Amino acid sequence: MFKITRSEELSQNEFDFWIDAPRIAKKAKPGQFVILRIDEKGERIPLTIADVDAEKGEVRLIFQVIGKTTAALSKLKKGDSLLDLTGPLGMPTEIENYGTVMIVGGGVGIAAIFPILKGLKQAGNRVITILGAKTAELVILQEECRQYSDELIITTDDGSLGMKGLVTEAMEQVIAREPVNCSWAIGPSIMMKFCTLTAEKHQLPIYVSLNPIMIDGTGMCGGCRVTIDGSIKFACVDGPEFKGSEVNWDEFISRMRQYQPEEQASLSDYQKAQVNQHG
Repeated sequence: MFKITRSEELSQNEFDFWIDAPRIAKKAKPGQFVILRIDEKGERIPLTIADVDAEKGEVRLIFQVIGKTTAALSKLKKGDSLLDLTGPLGMPTEIENYGTVMIVGGGVGIAAIFPILKGLKQAGNRVITILGAKTAELVILQEECRQYSDELIITTDDGSLGMKGLVTEAMEQVIAREPVNCSWAIGPSIMMKFCTLTAEKHQLPIYVSLNPIMIDGTGMCGGCRVTIDGSIKFACVDGPEFKGSEVNWDEFISRMRQYQPEEQASLSDYQKAQVNQHG
């Protein structure tokens, strides 16, 4: 059992947990993830490790309520426990001193990008961070990102915080004013696709983190297969980080929508059951 030591609701449908997992905390590196299971009847879901506290032996997981399992997870509080927490899984980010790097995070993807920008800053890079969301309340981890960034740019769709517009517009502004050596983007699939197109236009290397459906997390089930540079790869063991220019984006986005009706039906049934249970 893995006890939740801290819990916080960051915004509507976004939650921040610290979990006691000393062996994972000791080994985890930026870019890696865990697979958790709430109870014996629960499904296995992957979540990126947003941070670690090696001294306390804790890992930080930030998630958005999307389906049944994340909805059930959001009901847990400090002192509750998870049945399983497996990790760290996946290949870590290649952290080195590139020079000037641009880090782009969108929505809950900001949680996944945070350990990467932190690692890159600690490696001596000049870090320019761009955070984007629909509205101000959905821009999470602002102060944590600011702490490890030489410059922090915030964009919102409605202009309620920072500049009104898309992260790709902020990318263009940065590229126009100074040389950038490497970049990363994590967020919704469509955002990562257009960040990749923007970077490619300027011959800027860009890495993305792919989050397809995963079951075992060890490369056996094949559920997380993606096409990278014309070849089949498994996001759980070959990734989750890949060069954005090599991802078959249309196929990836299509596969991400594959089980949407079933996911929505499962969430709806869970919510109805919760209403009936609590009167």
